[in-house]
Amino acid sequence: MKKSGIRWLFIIIGALTLYEIVFFFFGPIGMEKGGHGVMDYLVLGYLLLHVIFLLRLRPGKKRHLFRILLRSPEVLLVIGLVLFLFSYIYASNANMDYIQRFAASSGNIHLAPDSRIQRLNSMIQFLPFLIIDAAALVWFRVKFKQAVLRVLKSNHFSAVWGLPSVLLSAFLYTLALPSFAALDGIFILAFICLIPLYITIRFSSYGWGVFYGLAFGLVQTMLANYWLGTFSLVSLQFVTGVYFIYYGIFMTFFVWLLKYSGRWSFLVFPAGWVVFDLLRSSGFLGYPWAMLGVSQYAVLPLIQIASLTGVWGVSFIVIAVNSALAHLFLEGADRRIRRTMLAVLAVVLVLPIIAGSLYLGLNGRGVSAENQVRVALIQQNTDPRKGDYAEELAILKRLTDEALKEKPDLVAWSETAFVPNIRRWGEVDPDTHYLAALVRDMRDYQRQTGTWLVTGNDDYEVVPGTEGPGELRLDYNAAILFSPLGERVETYHKMHLVPFTEYFPYKKQLPWFYQLLLDFDVYLWEPGKEPVVFEHPKFSFSTPICFEDSFPGDIRKFILAGADVIMNISNDFWSLTRVEAKQHFINSLFRAVENRKPLLRATASGVTAYVDTTGRVMAQLPYYTENFIVADVDIRQGGYTLYTRLGNWFPYLCGAGLLTAAVIITLKRRRPARLSRQSAD
Repeated sequence: MKKSGIRWLFIIIGALTLYEIVFFFFGPIGMEKGGHGVMDYLVLGYLLLHVIFLLRLRPGKKRHLFRILLRSPEVLLVIGLVLFLFSYIYASNANMDYIQRFAASSGNIHLAPDSRIQRLNSMIQFLPFLIIDAAALVWFRVKFKQAVLRVLKSNHFSAVWGLPSVLLSAFLYTLALPSFAALDGIFILAFICLIPLYITIRFSSYGWGVFYGLAFGLVQTMLANYWLGTFSLVSLQFVTGVYFIYYGIFMTFFVWLLKYSGRWSFLVFPAGWVVFDLLRSSGFLGYPWAMLGVSQYAVLPLIQIASLTGVWGVSFIVIAVNSALAHLFLEGADRRIRRTMLAVLAVVLVLPIIAGSLYLGLNGRGVSAENQVRVALIQQNTDPRKGDYAEELAILKRLTDEALKEKPDLVAWSETAFVPNIRRWGEVDPDTHYLAALVRDMRDYQRQTGTWLVTGNDDYEVVPGTEGPGELRLDYNAAILFSPLGERVETYHKMHLVPFTEYFPYKKQLPWFYQLLLDFDVYLWEPGKEPVVFEHPKFSFSTPICFEDSFPGDIRKFILAGADVIMNISNDFWSLTRVEAKQHFINSLFRAVENRKPLLRATASGVTAYVDTTGRVMAQLPYYTENFIVADVDIRQGGYTLYTRLGNWFPYLCGAGLLTAAVIITLKRRRPARLSRQSAD
């Protein structure tokens, strides 16, 4: 390699170093000088990595030099891309007046006056580095193609262009789901999006296969969940950090299993991914978002299998098609392999679609009036963070009055529809505080409607033994059922809280971390202890709150407790985008199919909807509008589905198969080594 090429790298990165130092001390644009946040220091760290890269380009063996030039730009590009995506996404907060007030008063974050300027700063900071890293990656592979092939010991496209291939997979995966590019998602992409990742892992070394899998996971997570930037001031950071750990652990095992599973790798790939989806949906850190099977929400014949396997079975089918097509692409010339893969496609894709079509055809009959209940779902389109509680109540009352003309059996308001704590302010003299007066107004209104009402609200319990002036309270995110007489009949406390932004169970063990959350304006709740079934004279229902309807196992508990209807109440207004609302909605849609129970959703801004037991959307409101639905809901009683009875048996079965495969592979790999030692003796 000519010294002039390395010299130019020194010159370019040296110039970028000066550029970033000047920007650090005299920028950013539109912000007070000297106001630096965590991201500014991360950029300096990113800059330091480039300097280290240059220092490693010392004279020596060509193979060592080529390896550095081959791999370092890939690592730097992934780091820079993740930092840039976070910075660009986080800029959305700059347009929120309450975030700007928090930034001005706390000093914990630094933002430009608006999102446009904040994004401009992000591009100024990162784009020069991303361009030079991408150029270095392409330049070396094109200019020194033969040297690259010697270093990699492979001439396959995916080995040479591994990072672009997995980034393509991440992008296609994102587009398969509702995204910034297509609100409904492009479902057909789900069947091909993982092919570049699969092939890249197969033709890369073990270590780089793990790296590429990690790069895919980080970029895909940020692209699909970009709206988390406005959920809270810490949610996107924590989700990215947690998924860095998740994908790192998963890929360490998964890549090894794929590489040594031989002809069975086409089954290991979907089975491993399904197990990963289950694990990342479990426990305190559970976050069951953007699973690939969810992309098929509109393909009704295919998703009927969820009543047997849960959403996991749909994901398995979609990912198995990816691996079968990858094998056809790589080894389709082999007649035996071609026949095998075509048989796999027929079994895992065609047969479930045929069976689902037959089920839909046999279950399309009408419903008699005695098997229906009429429910009014109110969508008030308000942001509770702005504190206009009286105005919000006025909107709720107006929409409810209109809905009452159709004589519903139950009215449902969304999560945080009415913000003032009804229990607390109901005990205060209404003449002494406006929130107490507002609670009295709300209770009086509900009583005069003469109709059952379920609404989201805060709730609390006094810790036993602390009653009195210094009492300790446990706060809950709750749903409350009121009778037509205005009685508070039952209350449900949200059990599965959003980690870090609603719940942190390690306050005593990690007090500094708990304080950090408080410093970033996080309000924490206590988790509820048990699923609650609300009893209406005509039917029973449960009210999973917000993202609880995305957890298959949690909704199954409500059904086993006796709920006839799934009544989700949510507030997705904070996301400021229809994409998050649509992603949330299609996640919840699968709960209706899995349990063969109707799903009703009353949301602040969308998606407010009625979904029948086959996943068919019977009614839906437009996003970010003031409106309501009055739905006649089929409440026919049926037996439990296989999924409701057995739960997550399918991913457990996949996990057992993977562990068996791992044991067999380990024994096979040890036997040649043992025989070699014996022959040497």
